[in-house]
Amino acid sequence: MMEAKYIKKQGAGGITWKAIKKQKELVLLSIPFVAYVLLFCYVPLFGWIMAFQNYKPGLGFLHSKFIGLDKFKFLFVDNPDFLRVIRNTLAMGVINLVLSFTFAIAFALILNEVVHKAPKKFVQTVSYLPHFLSMIIVCGILQDALSVDNGIVNEILVKLHVLKEPINFLTYKSLFWWIVGFTNVWKETGWNSIIYIAAITAINPDLYDSAAIDGAGRFRKMWHITLPGIKPTIFILLLINIGNVLNAGFEIQYLLTNGMVQSVSQTIDIYVLKFGISQCDYSLGTAAGIFKSVVSIILIFLANSAAKAAGEERLF
Repeated sequence: MMEAKYIKKQGAGGITWKAIKKQKELVLLSIPFVAYVLLFCYVPLFGWIMAFQNYKPGLGFLHSKFIGLDKFKFLFVDNPDFLRVIRNTLAMGVINLVLSFTFAIAFALILNEVVHKAPKKFVQTVSYLPHFLSMIIVCGILQDALSVDNGIVNEILVKLHVLKEPINFLTYKSLFWWIVGFTNVWKETGWNSIIYIAAITAINPDLYDSAAIDGAGRFRKMWHITLPGIKPTIFILLLINIGNVLNAGFEIQYLLTNGMVQSVSQTIDIYVLKFGISQCDYSLGTAAGIFKSVVSIILIFLANSAAKAAGEERLF
């Protein structure tokens, strides 16, 4: 009864000093992380003022001329290339989101069905290793695999009579987004599956035993027990990743691009590098970055509201 009154009082008045004192160790441990976020994530937001100035490094913030929304007008009205860049970024971001979620969950479910520990640990270790490879190495492996001369992908497809002769995959605009998506899948599936595997281990084993007694096979156990058991984890990670959908990548697109696919390979990050840093137009680069951040915040709020309306797990 006392605990119920305390919870009710805390819910009505918000966080109390009594609650903070009870968890002072956790509060003290969180201070360095909060300080890190404030210092490196929030303090630099002051630099957003550059987007509304004709910023010159030699003059600084105080003496650079304010130009209002001119840089945003240039991005969305005077420069049609930026709309194409948004399309590329959004398309690759959605492909990465769908493929990474699908393959990570499927891999975790399949790995959970492996009974013997030795093969299971071996597969887990092998699947994690690509995450630690530099993207330069990954792109080098990809270029060798897709090479016209002795590339393993071309050789297999030619021998299976899918292709009559080898082709250069990296020069086809229609294939570039999917190449980026499946490269990210190969590199990150093992790593992304870790949290799902951890969530699966928290499911009560008695549920599987009861299902087996009722005659349920492996597929039914996965569908009716495992997936519902990790559904909260799936929703939380989905909400977080929806906010990152415009973070479609920089390195892989920058390293694999060529003149044939440049119209579909350029992302917002590459655009910022090209026009914001290489041409020293820091104001334009900042404006593009602000657009990206604002869209990400809006997507998180919309996704969180949709999850709340559906009665599912949400971020806040």
